[in-house]
Amino acid sequence: MPETIATPVIDDWVLAAVGEGRHSDPHSVLGQHGFTAPADPRSLTVIRTRRPLAESVEAVLDDGVALPLEHLGYGVWGGAGAFGPVGYRVRASYGDGSEWTSDDPYRFAPTIGELDLHLIGEGRHEELWRVLGAHHREHWGVGGGVHGTAFTVWAPHARAARVVGEFNRWDGTAHAMRSMGGSGVWELFIPDLEPGSVYKFELLTSAGHWVMKADPMARQAEVSPATASVVSVSSHDWGDGEWMARRASTNAHELPMSVYELHLGSWRPGRGYREVADELIEYIDWLGYTHVEFMPLAEHPFGGSWGYQVTGYYAVTSRFGSPDDLKYLIDRLHRAGIGVIMDWVPGHFPKDEWALARFDGEPLYEHGDPQRGEQKDWGTYVFDYGNPRVRNFLVANALFWLEEMHIDGLRVDAVASMLYLDYSREAGDWTPNIHGGREHLEAIGFLQEATATAYKRNPGIVMIAEESTSWPGVTAPTTSGGLGFGFKWNMGWMHDTLQYISKDPMYRSHHHHDLTFSFLYAFSEHFVLPISHDEVVHGKGSLIRKMPGDHWQQLANVRVYLAYMWAHPGKQLLFMGQEFGQLSEWSEERGLDWWILDQPTHRQLAEFVGALNRCYRQRPELWELDDDAAGFEWIEGGAAAHNIIAFLRYDRAGRPLLCVVNFAGVPHEGFRLGLPRSGRWTEMLNSDAAEFGGSGVGNLGGVDAVDRPWAGRPASGDFTLPPLAAVWFTLDSGG
Repeated sequence: MPETIATPVIDDWVLAAVGEGRHSDPHSVLGQHGFTAPADPRSLTVIRTRRPLAESVEAVLDDGVALPLEHLGYGVWGGAGAFGPVGYRVRASYGDGSEWTSDDPYRFAPTIGELDLHLIGEGRHEELWRVLGAHHREHWGVGGGVHGTAFTVWAPHARAARVVGEFNRWDGTAHAMRSMGGSGVWELFIPDLEPGSVYKFELLTSAGHWVMKADPMARQAEVSPATASVVSVSSHDWGDGEWMARRASTNAHELPMSVYELHLGSWRPGRGYREVADELIEYIDWLGYTHVEFMPLAEHPFGGSWGYQVTGYYAVTSRFGSPDDLKYLIDRLHRAGIGVIMDWVPGHFPKDEWALARFDGEPLYEHGDPQRGEQKDWGTYVFDYGNPRVRNFLVANALFWLEEMHIDGLRVDAVASMLYLDYSREAGDWTPNIHGGREHLEAIGFLQEATATAYKRNPGIVMIAEESTSWPGVTAPTTSGGLGFGFKWNMGWMHDTLQYISKDPMYRSHHHHDLTFSFLYAFSEHFVLPISHDEVVHGKGSLIRKMPGDHWQQLANVRVYLAYMWAHPGKQLLFMGQEFGQLSEWSEERGLDWWILDQPTHRQLAEFVGALNRCYRQRPELWELDDDAAGFEWIEGGAAAHNIIAFLRYDRAGRPLLCVVNFAGVPHEGFRLGLPRSGRWTEMLNSDAAEFGGSGVGNLGGVDAVDRPWAGRPASGDFTLPPLAAVWFTLDSGG
């Protein structure tokens, strides 16, 4: 039996705070601590632990010696011995005869280092997800390695912090965290806590109230409507090395990009990340798309929000499986040669009390001024972009998806709401910037930091802005004052052309400007042409239902519109279901109307989209100079009376591709067009071909252009233009 040695005295109020789990540094009391005693030269160590309701407690040292501990008050026990730092476990006996031996969380050194804390404090930690949150790991304390889970959370306004979960029956008094000083970070290592454990953080606010919060850095969450975080460990072994190497060595602007946008929950209802992989890959391969774009896959509390109100920015939504299940899907897509884009929502977040809102009892992630920190239209909070640690949270989140999850691009939602202080606000409801303007300078700085950092660390990825205004330089480099995005959704093109195509052909001549206006600014930014989910929901109807005429004419209008879209400068995006002419408006509550593919005319539409994508991918004229006016030339832009436009696209070698589009409901025979060269112009794609459900009008394989000047060009040819159709031509080599 070890000799009895008096332990250093602890103030009563300190013991009370430790016993009640509200001390900001419980490790300064609990655990083992060396001390000296008068006239005693030996190394002395005191061990203290919290075991309320126990009748007796002892520390069992690694050598088997049991050190009796006495009750010091408030459930805290302590005892001292003449030894140096040792490994030990705590054995407690209770009045019902039970006995429990367990490790002590308070005998371990911090799991987060000084450099990490320094970078967090400055808002410059680009791999924040590797140090904050919950990480199952081996911790080398005194006496050897121990497996458990390290918890860290940023809560600078909290007076105390605790980890709660099923493992402690949601009573965090035994798992109080220590403050890591001015960084605002709290830390605790809980030995023997395994992956899959459910947890939250419990924070004592400055007002003296305990609030329970999900982990902002959690990698996994419970399946909604449950809201706790889950300790997650990845065991996925990536097999997409070839894809990732190729991504890093290429420029997406000089490659084809046609994007299939989908909402995973309603694409094939009931399928998870793993279950959907085979079907999705087979379908995308059939349609010929280069990329898929998922609506948000970060955790969100309400399925009807489509994922745009995020509560877990680092957590893969558990609706469809685990983070490793999503990695499996992305890996499979990459190995099939399909890129992956995901919607990302740094513009606002919901007010759910268990999530980011008023995280430590005060505005933290959100701006404290409602005129800056709330988006009233959406009932959400707006991030405090001027706080470097909040910016760090978001920038690192973009990097998490690009690096940890191998996402190839992020489409940033609602950028316009971030750029303007008066966005969707009445006079008096917003505060000007320091220069008296409406520009949100801090948000602009954040977007520039996010895009520049993403491209610097991950060459070959794409950052895409959904920006609906005429803000200049969205895709200009940050070094010249631009926002630094790779692409911008062309919302103006979408609005104008949908307005045009919805008109009856007999009235389209009066709206010809809607069709051609986009070419005036086509090279002012790097554009994606989107027909997104927003255009086929909330009473807008599906794409085919926007079209005038009978069913055959509606299908023909969809084909001509898509052929015009695919030939227009810019990348393309089409929302799921529109490729086969879904008749009903999209709803996240049900699946697509897949039965329509059994209808021959609708299957022919999908096959036409596949033909579009294959032609597009094979012809560099359609994508190699997307961002350069040298890659485009008008042939006919003013034939409003005939509802006709014609233009050339060029590749870097100067090879032309001619696109002629007839938006009239009647064919045009012998329509003469001026051309840059004579020779055989081969008809490579005709949206009116019988195989696609058209009337079969065409040019019998091509048009022979002759050296007859026309409309200022040295050659010309007579073309047969089918009704409601687009025809693409290539010039035979040597022509």
